[in-house]
Amino acid sequence: MKLNWKQGVAGILAALALMPGAQAAGGSVKLNGTTLSAQEAWIENGTSYITLAAFARETGRTLRWDGKQAILEGSGLELTAAPGAIYILSNDRGLYVAEGVRVVEGRTVLSLRLLSQATSGALSWDAANGTAHLDTRGTVPAQADYNEEDLYWMSRIISAESRGEPLLGQIAVGNVVLNRVADKQFPNTVKEVIFDDKYAIQFEPVENGTVYNEPTASAVLAAKISLEGADVIGRALYFYAPKLSPVNWINQNRPFYMTIGCHDFHL
Repeated sequence: MKLNWKQGVAGILAALALMPGAQAAGGSVKLNGTTLSAQEAWIENGTSYITLAAFARETGRTLRWDGKQAILEGSGLELTAAPGAIYILSNDRGLYVAEGVRVVEGRTVLSLRLLSQATSGALSWDAANGTAHLDTRGTVPAQADYNEEDLYWMSRIISAESRGEPLLGQIAVGNVVLNRVADKQFPNTVKEVIFDDKYAIQFEPVENGTVYNEPTASAVLAAKISLEGADVIGRALYFYAPKLSPVNWINQNRPFYMTIGCHDFHL
């Protein structure tokens, strides 16, 4: 399956979400038809969670700990999850974890929604019984298959614009590029947006040549997470560093949205 951020990621995630009103009280979780104990899987604030240990057991996979992260393997899936990280790697795909990878009573925990993305499994909600059900039987986990040109240029502009920024800030830069691609006033490809003469002032690395430098590993990761559809800055189309440019066209003409690291993001 060709992974493409253009293919309605938001719609897919919405379909996977639990219906409003699903709470821990009275809720239960099923995996491949088996109802799990409340200690292994539960519903919390409308989101269903499961321990990786229970997921591994019920799907016939192996789980191990390498001292830094949990590693889940088997049936076409290699997944790594480090406690506190805002992402997991699934077959080299970068999947965003907004709340961070959790550890509950010494066990690594992920949401069913995230595991449905990783396994290509079907996530459903039974309102009558208050049950979330993830079915991975017969599914083939998706492999990383990014558009090479998009990943190449996205990772380079993120690296050049936000080297040293937290991963969240690097993802946000990637979001700006993709927001521009989706906006009719800008070109419609990643490369064309980055090299757009009309808005080149936004991307100083194009002018000074640093966009051609080899990207950092974190920038490549941020590019993958962005291309998977992670959204951390809404509809923002602009960003700049106030400490480097206190008086800027962006802050004078575009509505402020939020600050991440050293960058202010504007709509």
